[in-house]
Amino acid sequence: MHYIPNTDDDRRRMLEKIGVGSFEDVISEIPDALRLQRPLEIPKLSEPELLAEIEEFARRDRESTLCFAGGGVYDHFIPAALGTIVSRPEFMTAYTPYQAEVAQGTLQVIYEFQTHVCRLTGMDVANASMYDGATSAAEAMLIASSVTKRDKIVVSETVNPLYRQVIDTYLRARGVEIVTVPHADGLTDLNKLEDAIDEATACVLVAQPNFFGLLEEIEPVERMIHKVGGKLVMSIDPIAQAILKTPGEWGADIVVGEGQPLGVSLSYGGPLLGLFAAKKDLVRNMPGRIAARTKDVDGKPGFVLTLQTREQHIRREKATSNICTNQALCATAAAVYCSLLGREGIKQVALLSAEHAHDTANALAAIDGFELLSKAPFVREFPVKCSRPAGEIIAAMADHGILPGVDAGRWYPGLENVLLVALTEKRTPAQMTRLVDGLKELSASGVLSHLS
Repeated sequence: MHYIPNTDDDRRRMLEKIGVGSFEDVISEIPDALRLQRPLEIPKLSEPELLAEIEEFARRDRESTLCFAGGGVYDHFIPAALGTIVSRPEFMTAYTPYQAEVAQGTLQVIYEFQTHVCRLTGMDVANASMYDGATSAAEAMLIASSVTKRDKIVVSETVNPLYRQVIDTYLRARGVEIVTVPHADGLTDLNKLEDAIDEATACVLVAQPNFFGLLEEIEPVERMIHKVGGKLVMSIDPIAQAILKTPGEWGADIVVGEGQPLGVSLSYGGPLLGLFAAKKDLVRNMPGRIAARTKDVDGKPGFVLTLQTREQHIRREKATSNICTNQALCATAAAVYCSLLGREGIKQVALLSAEHAHDTANALAAIDGFELLSKAPFVREFPVKCSRPAGEIIAAMADHGILPGVDAGRWYPGLENVLLVALTEKRTPAQMTRLVDGLKELSASGVLSHLS
C-alpha cells in the first residue's frame, strides 16, 4: 500500500463534511482517562524519507531476526501462488457478501473455507470465520451458557492467556462465573478440574495442544463435562490437527481456534483468523455468517448466506451474537492454502514441524542449565526450564540475531524461568543448529549469570 499523507486542507474539508470544527470534537465522547495525553512522537518526514526509513528497518530485520517464537502465531511457509491468488481484485476488493445473489464467487470461497474447517476438526458445521481465536473462544462460552441456561464456565489455565482475557471481557458484565483450573507442569490439573465441574457448569474449555504446546488428556475431560450435561469446547491448532485425533472424535460440542497458520502471514501479530465449528444441533446458535450450497429455480447450484441470527438481521434481543462480519480475505487465504497443500500436504507440514521441534528439544535438554518442563508429548512447541529468567535469555540471544522463544512468565507467575520454543517446517537444520549453538555459548561463557 502506498503512503498517502493528508494535508491540512484535506483534514479541514473532512471535518467540514461531517460538521465538526476540530478533531477533538470527533473524539469528545471518549473519556479523558482513556485518551493519550501527550503528542505522538512522529518525525516529520517526506514520502521518500519515510520509505527509506521503513526499508532500512526491513533490511535490518531480514539480516538479524531468526524467529523461534510461537505462543499462538506461527511462522509457516506460505506458497507463492497463494499471494497471487488472493491479490486478484475479485478476492482483494470483495469485502463482504452483503448482496448474496451477486456475490457467488465470495460465497463459494466461504463455503469451501467452512468445508476445510469441518474436515480439520471433524465437526458438522463451521462458520465463515471470526475476528481471531480469542473472540471465537469467547463466543463459544456465550453459546454454551445460553443453550444450557447455566451461568458457570470452567476454563483450563493452559488455554492461551490472551483468549482467557477476552473471555473475561465478554462475560464480566453478564453474570457468568468463570472458574480457572490451574496447571501442573504445563498440563491441566485433572483432579482440580473434576472438583470445579458441577451441575451448574455450562462448559469446559481446554486447548489441544495447549498454550505450552503440550498435548492434554481429553477423554477424562469429555467424560466429566458430559456427565453433568455441559458442553465440551476445544481450542485447537489447525496444523496440528492434521496428525491428531479430531475434536469430533473426542466428542467436542464446539471447536474454536486460530487460523493464522493456514496461509496468513505473521504481520507482527495481525490480522488473524478465528475458526469456529460445532455439532449440527448448535447451528442455529452459532455466531457470524454461514454460507450454504443450494439450487436455484432452474436446478443450477448456487450459494447463499443462511441462518443469520445476528443483530444485522434480527432484533437485537433475539440475536445470538453481535458479530456481523468475518475475516473474508484471511479466510480466503486459508481456503487457498488448504486447497494448494491438500490433506497430505498439511499433514507433511505438521510432521516436519514436529520432527524439527523434537530434534531441537533433545538438543536443548542436553545443554547445561536447560531442561524440558514436562515429559508430556508435544507437536511443534514445547516449554524449556532455564537456569535464568526467560526474559534475560531472550535479551541475550537478541544480540545473536535470534528470538529464541516466548517468556512464559509474562502470563504465568512462577514460570519466569520457562521459555516456550516453537519450530515449524520453515526452520532449516542450519537455523536449528544456530539456536542450539547460541544457547550453548551463553551457557558456557557464563553470560547468563551476569545478566541480572
